[in-house]
Amino acid sequence: MNSNTNDTIVALATPYGMGAIAVIRLSGYNVFPIIEAIFKPKNKKKKIFEMKSHTSHLGYLKDEDKIVDEVLLNLFKAPHSYTGEDIIEISCHGSTYIQNAIVEVLIKNGARAAEPGEFTQRAFMNGKMDLSQTEAVADLIHSQSEAAKNIAINQLRGGISSDIKLFKEELIQFASLIELELDFSEEDVEFADRTRLMALIKKSIHHINDLIQSFKYGNAIKNGISTAIIGKPNAGKSTLLNSLLNEERAIVTEIPGTTRDTIEEVLYVRGIQFRFIDTAGIRETEDVIEKIGVEKAIEKMRSSQVFVYLFDINTTKIEELKAEILTFPQDVPFLLVANKIDICLPSVIEQFKEVIPDLIFISTKDKLSIEIVKLKLIEKLELEHIDTNAVIITNTRHLEAFQNTLDALMNIKSGIENNIPGDLLSIDLRQALYYLGSVTGEITSDDVLGNIFSKFCIGK
Repeated sequence: MNSNTNDTIVALATPYGMGAIAVIRLSGYNVFPIIEAIFKPKNKKKKIFEMKSHTSHLGYLKDEDKIVDEVLLNLFKAPHSYTGEDIIEISCHGSTYIQNAIVEVLIKNGARAAEPGEFTQRAFMNGKMDLSQTEAVADLIHSQSEAAKNIAINQLRGGISSDIKLFKEELIQFASLIELELDFSEEDVEFADRTRLMALIKKSIHHINDLIQSFKYGNAIKNGISTAIIGKPNAGKSTLLNSLLNEERAIVTEIPGTTRDTIEEVLYVRGIQFRFIDTAGIRETEDVIEKIGVEKAIEKMRSSQVFVYLFDINTTKIEELKAEILTFPQDVPFLLVANKIDICLPSVIEQFKEVIPDLIFISTKDKLSIEIVKLKLIEKLELEHIDTNAVIITNTRHLEAFQNTLDALMNIKSGIENNIPGDLLSIDLRQALYYLGSVTGEITSDDVLGNIFSKFCIGK
């Protein structure tokens, strides 16, 4: 990524394509001279740089003597802007020709095309936000559910950095005291109270552990929860998918083996995205294409985050179901759902209830108890009590940093218990602080920055 922050950068801030309006963003130290050369306000006689920050101005944007478009300029003067630099956002008519023409004029007059994420990178470099907040910007742009949006907004508001700030400051204080001890090593004195340090380390270990554990939920909420619908042919899997979506998405027939490939659709349950996958019926078959579908179904069952096992209660024996359950992957949670209760004897339902208490009884044909399936998925994954406004880790970079922090804290705890010298404790304290600093970007590298901001859209 180009690190020359003296350049004035330009990019389209709205999605490329024709629309009512488009917004072109310009940021840098030469914003006002560039705009002054090409913009003629309708009513104001002031120079652009003399106009107040956070004001809008209507006028004509020109390429020499030719009018390119009638535009609205929005001014944001440094340091009170997104990047911390002077910013002008140009609202123009949404023709792709006009968009391209304006960008060309700006480049012609001294700007250069921005790279992916360069506006947000400048915000980070100018201290407008820390690194975890910049990553939240990308998460917010790509959020696909209310829960994902809430988590991203909390992080954008500094949730992670605020969460670790207090005990990080205490760690720094203890690290300083231990470093001071090293200057008086010949006098064998202790400035850092080991009892208080141990209490802090135990509290920090507990807190970091909670953050690490939250990733299980955060990652699922951010990327959606893959949910396979598994069962034998004619169990009603495709009808269940249609009922969940409330639309005819999958083909439904009485012919066994109709579904031969996976069908994937998204459904939001209580603000959380579930990616439902309808699979081929699992059975022995000589049909080459259907056999591939069955293999895919088994693969989806093993790789999904949760699966729904659906069976026809009228054609399935209890012992047969119990034997089937024994073949399920041990590390994937699942729901057992008995279908077609609309044509089932009440005595059969009671027999299944007695042997397998956790069964869910539905009728995909009559759409009976379909909502219960949705709610039970939330319960099975323990998502019902998640506070998406709390600090939840969704980023694998943060997860790795916190895991490394935890390792360093465990070493400190062990060191205190074994009464190791202060110079060795100091090494582990520095390591813990290093990894905590890498989360917020106080300690980082150009490679890490390049990797993070390269994933942003141009214009952000």
